[in-house]
Amino acid sequence: SRINDILKTFKVNTIYHAAAYKHVPLVEENIYEGVNNNVFGTLVLAQAAFNQKVSNFVLISSDKAVRPTNIMGATKRLAELCTQGIYENMKNNFTKFSIVRFGNVLQSSGSVIPKFKQQIKDGGPVTLTHIDVTRFFMTTKEAAQLVIQAGAMSQTCEVFVLDMGKSVKIKDLIHKMIVNSGLTIKDEDNPEGDIEIIFTGLRPGEKLYEELLIGDNVGKTKNPLIMRAKEEMYGWEKLSPILKDLNSAALDFDQEKIRSLLINLVQGFKPENKIKDVLYKKTK
Repeated sequence: SRINDILKTFKVNTIYHAAAYKHVPLVEENIYEGVNNNVFGTLVLAQAAFNQKVSNFVLISSDKAVRPTNIMGATKRLAELCTQGIYENMKNNFTKFSIVRFGNVLQSSGSVIPKFKQQIKDGGPVTLTHIDVTRFFMTTKEAAQLVIQAGAMSQTCEVFVLDMGKSVKIKDLIHKMIVNSGLTIKDEDNPEGDIEIIFTGLRPGEKLYEELLIGDNVGKTKNPLIMRAKEEMYGWEKLSPILKDLNSAALDFDQEKIRSLLINLVQGFKPENKIKDVLYKKTK
């Protein structure tokens, strides 16, 4: 394949696989593309890494993979399981696999911070989905350094979880951003304020809060900011036939089957009742 040719031609030593459709509502509306890219894209690249004896393969995962309420999180968790399954099936004593799970990165593509800044600059209102929504944040520099260190630690394709500190209440973050801009908040207590905050409601598949661990079984590493999660994984013999079924369902555009397979495979996956995929709804 082209991927094998690329890895071979450029003698790639390390792969950081961060490529994923990560926008939660968009993936809810485009289920096939989310599964195809996030799950099967990972499978193809991981297989190529083994074929070409790449030294290190690091899957960048997400806090949304833990007990997901959305397709994006479910596909990222399945990507974790696939990576571990391939490793167990294809051990070549050369390629080291690892998975690194963390939350939001400040100033990264799709981050809410630039959006809030622009809304404040435009005079408001600032839009927030829910008054109680919380998220984990870390800086780009922190994330990059810890991902590199965690990737070098792996021995058996473990899941590493970065210490994100305490989750942040987004409403409080917006308040600080407004005040730090030299402006005031417009609300019932201060109707003459500068910037109003409007609550728009949770988007399809969105959670009030995110988690980093599926269970409580976690171990320490040499770096206090990196934890080693000890979670359930599946052997390739169990995964392989289900992935074939998932691929068939995706090609057939069978959204009900896709959801059913993901629910059975991904621990804690509880999707919303209605399928939001745009094309699926129009053809029903």
